[in-house]
Amino acid sequence: MKILVINGSPKRDKSDVMHITRAFLEGMQQAGEQQIQVIHAVEQNVKYCTGCFSCMNNGGHCIHDDDMRGILEDILQSDLLLFSFPLYCYGMPAPLKAIIDRVLPLSKMTMEKVGDRYQHVGQGDYSRLKYLMICGCGFPNSQQNFEPAVSQFKLLFPHDHTIVTVPESPMFNVPQADVVTVPRLARVREAGLQYAQSGRIDDELLAEICSPMIPEAQYAAIVNGEA
Repeated sequence: MKILVINGSPKRDKSDVMHITRAFLEGMQQAGEQQIQVIHAVEQNVKYCTGCFSCMNNGGHCIHDDDMRGILEDILQSDLLLFSFPLYCYGMPAPLKAIIDRVLPLSKMTMEKVGDRYQHVGQGDYSRLKYLMICGCGFPNSQQNFEPAVSQFKLLFPHDHTIVTVPESPMFNVPQADVVTVPRLARVREAGLQYAQSGRIDDELLAEICSPMIPEAQYAAIVNGEA
């Protein structure tokens, strides 16, 4: 499988969430050789979308001549798009959002009704693509935190999507937390293996991965300097 990882964290490889993403990919590799390419959004020269819609009326050609042309080519050659990012103000970091805005050339201005909503018709057939979101946050739990990012991802990629949301993710960059992070990453590898083999993650395993690693009150006390 050809996997394109778009890392939205400005911390690049040192991102808390990339610890989770790397473990997931290691699990996928256990099922067989995977072709993995990682793009750090913050390193890309991607100008902001101007909303001129030239791309949608001009065969997918954007007015900007920047790194997005190559990123679009990488997307079209991939089987799985993996978006790895920390939660920023209940959404994705700005460099990643700039890339998402610029995938507009993959669509036409023409609309069609699918279920209860309208969406743009694609410039090509992208039915083989699968979409995976791995997102972490620094809060003790997932309640009233990930919902905006999850809703946006589901609207962007309504088919063949898998979503992994992990609270307390800064712990993955703290060596003293290995007693809880190492077992959790082992479960993430198991999820990656499942996904590579079947295209899905067992509900019980996914719920465990998306749960707090230590009690919420204990985590909050540590963050607040009270422990």
